[in-house]
Amino acid sequence: MEKGNEQKRGLGYRISVLLRRSFRPHILSLMFCVLCVMLSAACSDDTVDFDPYHDWKSRNEAWFKQIADSAHRGGSEWLMFKSTLKSPKYQSGVLGDSIFVHVLKRGTGDVRPAYTDSVRINFRGSLMPTVDEQGNPLTTIFSQTYYQSFDPLTASPQKACISSFTEGFATALENMVEGDDWLVYIPYQLFYGEKANGVIPAYSAACFRINLVAVYPVGTVVPDWK
Repeated sequence: MEKGNEQKRGLGYRISVLLRRSFRPHILSLMFCVLCVMLSAACSDDTVDFDPYHDWKSRNEAWFKQIADSAHRGGSEWLMFKSTLKSPKYQSGVLGDSIFVHVLKRGTGDVRPAYTDSVRINFRGSLMPTVDEQGNPLTTIFSQTYYQSFDPLTASPQKACISSFTEGFATALENMVEGDDWLVYIPYQLFYGEKANGVIPAYSAACFRINLVAVYPVGTVVPDWK
């Protein structure tokens, strides 16, 4: 009897050893999979969403300084105007007080509109160029009166009072004559400043192409666009 029990115990022992050896690779494999899932979850938690507007204030300041440097070296096709809402005697010494203009075409008009006048204009406004998540160029156009390439024959100019525009935009218009076609660079201080506005982030400088079509002094009846 004792010898038979020993044989039975020996058989059971051998079976248990065999089972442990058979399942050990599967257990190790399962543990490895669990570890991979945990590491993947940890990496996902550390992932930061891509933001094309990170460090936006300093990047816009640097971009506008580059525009200013280009203007200073650019000759007669570049112009600089201090904000018309600031006193002529006001001297802050910062670029944020002024706009820079690259003249594309000079108009034939002889009257510059006043702050209280109305105008009819074509324009397209965009933010400082940046890149998307794949590194491709990204330009955000936030407002426009024409699409694709500018064509004065097909564009639909907008009518508005100059006082309704931002400080930098109004400054540009007050220095234009009918027919002028300008690229206008506006610092964030003369645009929406420290506040966001729709798709426009806070601290955004801007570039506008502006074509002044007509000027209507205050009190003048503005005709419908043909």
